[in-house]
This record gives sequence, structure tokens and C-alpha cells, in this order.
Amino acid sequence: MPDLVPGSGLSALTGPDTMAYDRPGDLRTVRDFVADRATALGLPEVRADLLVLAVSELATNTLQHTDGGGRVRVWAQDGDVICDVVDRGPAHDFGREMPAADALRGRGLAIVERVCDAVEATPVADGTLVRIRLHL
Repeated sequence: MPDLVPGSGLSALTGPDTMAYDRPGDLRTVRDFVADRATALGLPEVRADLLVLAVSELATNTLQHTDGGGRVRVWAQDGDVICDVVDRGPAHDFGREMPAADALRGRGLAIVERVCDAVEATPVADGTLVRIRLHL
């Protein structure tokens, strides 16, 4: 089981199932890491693709809107594949409507909410942790 972030009840991002990213060229590696880990944990390929899409959206937001990059961790627990994405940005605003088709931006977090079974954001010492879950 992952280590806990003091006071948050959420997992720290340490250990072998974690990777850091800090430049656009890392996005492909992040996607491959999440896909490989999710399928190894038993998530069917079509569901793993949804997890990869969600993490890609979150990691892209990190690189576009924060400094210092981010970290991703993937593991399975209680019938779910869970992925934490931590960056130095402010808490994300979930519960939003899908932007209009002609909007230039703003779909990323709405997409994350729609493709994942659960999404939560929590402030942590070094920024914000977004936890996403997909049921096995």
C-alpha cells in the first residue's frame, strides 16, 4: 500500500511505480508508463486507454500552467486502478460543464471527469494531488 501524505489521507508519490515529468517531450513517456502499468495491473486495454487519456490531459495541464513539472503514480487497490498526478499548481476545479464545441480551450478537466469512475483533487505540501480511479 502507498505511503500516506501527512494530514491528507492520500498517497505520497514515491517508489517504483512513480515517474516524474517536466517537459513536453516527457508526455509520450508518461503515457507509455501509465498504459504499461495499468494493463499489468489487470485493467482491460480499452479502460487503460481511458486512464492514459485522463493522465495525458492532467500532465499537459501541468506543463502548460505550472512550473516544475509533475509526478505520476499508478497502483491497484480494492478493485480499482488508481493514478495520482501531483503538480505545483492550484487546486483543480472539477464539476464543470463540457465547454462549447467552438471553445478553444477548457476541455481537459471535463474530459478527465467523464472518462474516469472517480476524480478528486486535494492540496498537498508541494501543490495539488489529483487522484483518478477506474474500476477493474
